[in-house]
Amino acid sequence: MAIKIETRGDVLRRTGKVMVIAAGMTAAMSFSIGMLVFGRDLAASITVGQMQAFGLTAGVFIGVTLSGAMSYRAGMLMLELAQTRRELAQISQTDQLTGLLNRRGFDAEAAIALDKAETDGASAAVLMCDIDHFKSINDRYGHEIGDKVLVEIADVLREFAVRHGALVARYGGEEFAAVLTGRSHEQAARGAEEIRRDCAARTILDGVTQLPVTISIGFTVKDAGFDLGGLMRTADQALYAAKRHGRDRVEHARDAA
Repeated sequence: MAIKIETRGDVLRRTGKVMVIAAGMTAAMSFSIGMLVFGRDLAASITVGQMQAFGLTAGVFIGVTLSGAMSYRAGMLMLELAQTRRELAQISQTDQLTGLLNRRGFDAEAAIALDKAETDGASAAVLMCDIDHFKSINDRYGHEIGDKVLVEIADVLREFAVRHGALVARYGGEEFAAVLTGRSHEQAARGAEEIRRDCAARTILDGVTQLPVTISIGFTVKDAGFDLGGLMRTADQALYAAKRHGRDRVEHARDAA
C-alpha cells in the first residue's frame, strides 16, 4: 500500500508508528528468544553468564532482523520514488494528446541523436511538418475533430518512425518534427514525401466520410557540424516555402550553419 506523506505531521506520525512497531517486535522477539533459551519456568535460576549470552544473542538477532526489515522497506520506497521520477520525467516530455514527444522531449532526444550521428560520421536530416489550414478545420468542424486530426497525423509520424528509426514529436500546435540520421538527401526527400502521402490518405471523420487533411513539409540535410537550433530554423524556412508554394508539398533548404 502506498504511503501518503504530505506534511511534517505525516512524517511524525509515520515515525511514531515505525517506532511502536519496532518496540513491539523487539519485545516479542526478546520474549520468544528468552523462552527458547531459559524455558517456561519463570522461577528458574539464571546466572550472569547466561544473561550476558542471552543479551548478546538476542541483541544481534533483533538488530539484524529489524535493520534488515527497515533496510528492505527503505529500498522499496527508494525504488518507488525512482519509478515515480521516471514516470514524471516521461510525462513532462510527452504530448498528452498524441503520445508523441513534446518539444522539450524532442529537443533532449534530438540532441542525443545528433551527437551520436556526429560521432559515427553520419549525416542528419531534420523535418518540420505543419497541417495545412488547421485553423479552418477547427473553426468548421470543432476542436474535437481538430484533436482527432492531430492524433491521426501523429499516428502517421509514429508509424514512419517505426519503419525508419526516426525520432518524431509534436513540436507545438499543429507542427510536428522528425530527425533522421544516416540518410542521404534523396532518402530524406523520399521519407518526407512518404509522410506527406500517408497523411493525405488518412480518413479523419467517422471512418467513412473523409476530411481532406494535408501537410506541408520542409527539411534539411547536413553531413557534419550539427546544431539542432540551426537545423530546425533551416527546416522551418523550407516549411514556410512549402506553404508559400501551395501547401501539400515537400521543400528542401540547405543548412546555412
